[in-house]
Amino acid sequence: MTQDPTPETTALQHRAIRSFVKRTGRTTSGQNKALSELGPRFLLPYQASTLDFVAAYADSTRATGQNSIKPQPLILEIGFGMGEATAHIAALLPETNFLCCEVHDPGVGALLKRIGEQDLHNIRICAHDAVEVIDHMLPEQCLDGIHIFFPDPWHKARHNKRRLIQSPLIAKLAPRLKVGGYIHCATDWQEYAEQILQVLTEEPLLKNTALAAHPELQGYAPKPYYRPLTKFENRGLKLGHGVWDLVFERV
Repeated sequence: MTQDPTPETTALQHRAIRSFVKRTGRTTSGQNKALSELGPRFLLPYQASTLDFVAAYADSTRATGQNSIKPQPLILEIGFGMGEATAHIAALLPETNFLCCEVHDPGVGALLKRIGEQDLHNIRICAHDAVEVIDHMLPEQCLDGIHIFFPDPWHKARHNKRRLIQSPLIAKLAPRLKVGGYIHCATDWQEYAEQILQVLTEEPLLKNTALAAHPELQGYAPKPYYRPLTKFENRGLKLGHGVWDLVFERV
């Protein structure tokens, strides 16, 4: 069982790291309408220079004066699928900004549709390879958190090298976290959970928040309150599938 399918992977070894595999998909009329009407406001174009976070999240339709451009905590999400969890968390944490990377057009359209339906103001979407966004748009210690939920597990052993969460990517992400910031990964594939646990544990800038608080979970964390139980995850749990959350903190 996997959640909303999200087209991400990492090409390692003799190729540059990438955060996705581009897959085709048909956008619905509602998604196309959201792309057309809301895209200009909530889509951030990729740029090969540091993002101006205050300007990116300024919202002229809400408060006026300095409150409308006040810096807020920033969470990076890589691969949001159809945006169900993203929209839920953004609504739950309205004073936190979310920068969400996804290259799958139907998923981008679906999240934009949710943004419009739920009147969300704290999400911006960069429909571009997350690795290039990390490399060029995000300076060190700019993030308060990172979410990577249910990345493609690439079940076959010969495809494991395509998995997103591997040491080279985490080595890029960890320095972008502020001290005390966190990275939260979740997967419903046990073997991938074990790999993620190993990769995060080996990163010297990160520490496992669950070891002291929940030693009985052997390095895994209880599901944080903000991550919703999606219909895909709930269906899998009813079938007896497990879900593993991992939460590490920048030291």
